[in-house]
Formats: sequence, structure tokens, C-alpha cells
Amino acid sequence: MDFGLTLLTHGVMTRDGDGDCILQNISPQEMRPVESAVRAEELGFHSVWFSDHVVTERETKGAHTANTSGKRAYPERPVILDVPTTIGAISSRTSTLRFSPSVHIAPYRHPLITAHEFATLDVLSAGRVILTVGVGWEQGEFAAMGASYEHRGGVTEECLQIYKLAWTEDWIDFHGRHFDIADVSMDPKPVQKPHPPLWYGGVTPFAARRAARHCDGFYPMFLDAVSRPETFDPLREEIQREGERAGRDLTGFRLGGFCQVRVTDDAERDPRFKGERPLLTGTSEQILEDLQHFADFGYSHVTTHFDCPSGSRAEWDEQVERFAAEVLPAARGIQVRELV
Repeated sequence: MDFGLTLLTHGVMTRDGDGDCILQNISPQEMRPVESAVRAEELGFHSVWFSDHVVTERETKGAHTANTSGKRAYPERPVILDVPTTIGAISSRTSTLRFSPSVHIAPYRHPLITAHEFATLDVLSAGRVILTVGVGWEQGEFAAMGASYEHRGGVTEECLQIYKLAWTEDWIDFHGRHFDIADVSMDPKPVQKPHPPLWYGGVTPFAARRAARHCDGFYPMFLDAVSRPETFDPLREEIQREGERAGRDLTGFRLGGFCQVRVTDDAERDPRFKGERPLLTGTSEQILEDLQHFADFGYSHVTTHFDCPSGSRAEWDEQVERFAAEVLPAARGIQVRELV
């Protein structure tokens, strides 16, 4: 099992009294993503991950949210760094660390621009890019970008196909409902062959089937206090069925989870949790038990998103260091059950 680290390019995460993900702003000077990534590599993390938005709408407009409870996770005017630009800066200071959006909102960007950006990043980093995509959720953001929220699923389906054509073919020809591309080339090609790993983030049967048809991994998000690996096991089964329907060999297909994590000796006494320990929150022994549970359901990757009630950079640093010292050494040896 390998482990990613969500950097602070969208602020510091904590949980509220209902266990939902809430982000708190910090300044770009406090984010220090390059410094954080260098330290993550030193500590033995597999990868660093970055949430993705270009704009967010006002709370007063009733923006859709990513929380299962319907609450908004972002503050007004969140401070957000651009993902490809940040990856480029990090790649020049690291040598083994991989990087991915978590997740790249595909349907409001032209797929050729995305394919070119991430091919360039793969070349500059000597083959360390993962591209994890999703359909997005905030209607106001789509409106501001001049993109269709209604058709975002179909647009994303075509984007996935175009990425792979751009990364593998000398000449790109694609004729779909949303894109019509003929007789253009895109070089250089990525270093990774046949192309960088392409993962899909989502929690619906539609997302699972799309991942099975076009991607190398599926990446659900465990952003509340109640979801467990078994919660999304029907989606793993959906992936298997769709792979069979499509005649696709899913050998090597990966399951990864985007998870809230907190290393603490008194999770049960935290008043936010009402006496119940959330997933991946607790002592190193409790977290290792939870990680084994993930492995038993076929998860070979977990991206950590640390819960820091103080909202401070200092607490985030402490959580990263503690997880690396108390959990990572044993967790790397967890054996994953091959289920996909």
C-alpha cells in the first residue's frame, strides 16, 4: 500500500461537529507547497495531491457542495493555488515523488489543453505524473467558465478518450458529440508509456463504469465520518461488471481512497465525534487497523487529508510528521487483497 499527502493549496482541513470536511483559509506564504513536497519525499510519501478549483461562487447563492450533508466545505473567497503550475514548481525540487490533482475538473477545460499540460509535466518530471479526473460539482463555477453543468458527464467521457489519443497517437482524430478534432499533432509525448496513469474520482455507479472503460484506477472520497471501504464496495463490483461488458482486462487496475486522517491518542474523547471514532482517526494502532480494512477491500493507495482543528500550518506539520513516524513504516507492508 502506498500513501499520498494532500498539500495545503486549498487551506487547512478540519471536521465540524457532524464530521464533515470544512476548509479554512491560510495565506499562500503559509501554504509553502514546494517545501512541503520536499519534506514529503524525505518522509517516504508516494505522492502529493492537490484539490482543484478555478473559481467558487458566493455562499449566498446557495452553491452546491461536496459534503454528503449538503453543507459547503469552502469559506467565502477561498485562497486556491493552480494545480499544474504548482506541480511544475515541485517537480524541479524533487526526484521520486509523484503528483496528481485530487481531482482535476475535466469538463470545463478543453481536453487538448489538459493533455498538453500534463504531458509537459510528465516530461519535466521524468515520468512522475498521475492524472486523476472528475466531473465537478459546483454549478456556479461551470457557469463562470462558460461550460455546461448538465452535460459534464458526457464531456468528461470524451475528455478521457482525447487525453489518451493526444498522449499516444501521432495525429489526433476524434469526432464526438462535444468535440470534433481532426489532423492535429501534440508533442512531446509523456515519458510514461503508454501514458501517465489515468484515475477517476467519484462515488456513483456512473463514475465506476466510466473508470472501468477508460481509466487505470478508481478514487472515491471518504470525506465524512460514516463512509467505510464497504460503503463503496458495490462500485468495485460495478467496475468488474463494466470491464467484462467492455471486454477490458482490468489487471493492474487500482483502487485509491481520498481520506480524512488524524493521529491522536484521544479520538473517542473529542467532542466533535460524540464518542465515536471516525475512520482513520485515532492512535497509530487504530489507524493501521483501518488501513488493513481498506486493503481487505482492494485499496492499494490512500491519500491523506489531515484533520487539524486549530486550522494552523503548525498543526498540519505535526500531523504529517507523526503519521510518517508512527504509521507509514508499518503501513507500507500491508498486503492488499486483489479484488479488481
